[in-house]
Amino acid sequence: MIERALAQRVLDAALGTGGDFSELYMEDTESHSISMLNGTVENASYRRRRGAGIRVLKGEQSAYAYTAEVDAEALLETARAAAAILKGERQAQAGPFDSVRRGDYGPKLPFDAIQNRRRIALLERGTAAAQAQSSEIARVVAGYGDVDQRVLVCNSEGVWAEDRRPRTRLSFDAVAAQGEEMQTGAERPAAGKGFEAYETIDPEEAGRQAAKTAVTMLHAPQCPAGFLPVVIDGGFGGVILHEACVHSLEATSVAKGNSEFCGKLGQQIASEKVTAIDDGTLPGEWGSIRIDDEGNPARRNVLIEKGVLKGYLVDILGSRIMGMEVTGSGRRESYQYAPTSRMTNTFFAPGTDDEEEMIATMGEGLFARRMGGGSVNPLTGEFNFAVLEGYWVRDGKILTPVRGASLIGRGAEVLMAIDRIGRNMWMGYGMCGSRSGSVPTNVGQPRIRVTSMTIGGKGGKL
Repeated sequence: MIERALAQRVLDAALGTGGDFSELYMEDTESHSISMLNGTVENASYRRRRGAGIRVLKGEQSAYAYTAEVDAEALLETARAAAAILKGERQAQAGPFDSVRRGDYGPKLPFDAIQNRRRIALLERGTAAAQAQSSEIARVVAGYGDVDQRVLVCNSEGVWAEDRRPRTRLSFDAVAAQGEEMQTGAERPAAGKGFEAYETIDPEEAGRQAAKTAVTMLHAPQCPAGFLPVVIDGGFGGVILHEACVHSLEATSVAKGNSEFCGKLGQQIASEKVTAIDDGTLPGEWGSIRIDDEGNPARRNVLIEKGVLKGYLVDILGSRIMGMEVTGSGRRESYQYAPTSRMTNTFFAPGTDDEEEMIATMGEGLFARRMGGGSVNPLTGEFNFAVLEGYWVRDGKILTPVRGASLIGRGAEVLMAIDRIGRNMWMGYGMCGSRSGSVPTNVGQPRIRVTSMTIGGKGGKL
């Protein structure tokens, strides 16, 4: 992307007004997307994004500038623009690149070698499977996306790091209708691979599951409200860990004192059943990276171990403020954003409990089979999440599906109230938005049980 001699000139120019650290981030990203409605292609597009971002640090101060032009003049001008935000006299020089890191992953089937008809065929297969599930399926919205991102990160401390990040994803949203009543089911399988990902991703299964959820919820009564036991299934159920807990463990929140977990390292913050991990090194996963967006190797970070808080997710600026080592967690959407601490693949580690026993011994409560989105306050940990597919349990047996359920609580309270964690962990795939834009992340967990939490719903007694 750039010759090393020019990169060093750019980094040195950024240090001209007293910065003690400078960083150049460059990317070249190609992407394809296709959308389909009821089996008809509505849109197909190709996009290429190239540019560079330059960051300067001075103690705990940070300045950032970016450009879509990557010639020498534009890069040097951008470096001077970033430097101008900080005032002072030169204190440092950019050193030689003596720490080279490469995380390049060559996809077996590169996206630029794939014709659009093969992408469209995936959507057609999933759509047909969804429509065949039930005559009540009124609409199927399908989408395909792939991204091949090449990045270079170098800095004034001698780091030269390169990575290549192929990713692809399908989405199927099925709408079931009866009269004026409608319910939606969704499936969005994904992988951090080239087109070879579709050797294992099954579009028919994704379409069928989206339709099955929609039809099931169409005929379900409204969920009752209460403060009762809740069993949350694996995969995307991990969104509660992601949103209500680990956002509060990112340096973005902790360094500013805006987290309920500030100052609690070494303390018990969860049930002894709970071990929580963020691991960017998992091969082929949607949220994985080999090199982070600050040029540091990805890591497996144990955040909570047997209920005890062991660590935070720390980027370079957060490291300066908190006095802690970086954790390979600096991420950004593109060159238009400065990096900050972010999650990769975040999950509860598998436990030893029997998944069926959780329901059989819970008495009355809710089995949340599929979780949806929601909101959380990192400072207090208070959250509210929708349940896309839920089932009411009575006397340890599933009584009926229910719709309109939500789970309400505080992250710290839920962590302490977990009394079962199953043996089989799997992942769900999503996009996480924060100060540094939207990045791909996995959430995951085995099936877990919470002894009691607030269930929101509009229904009466079942």
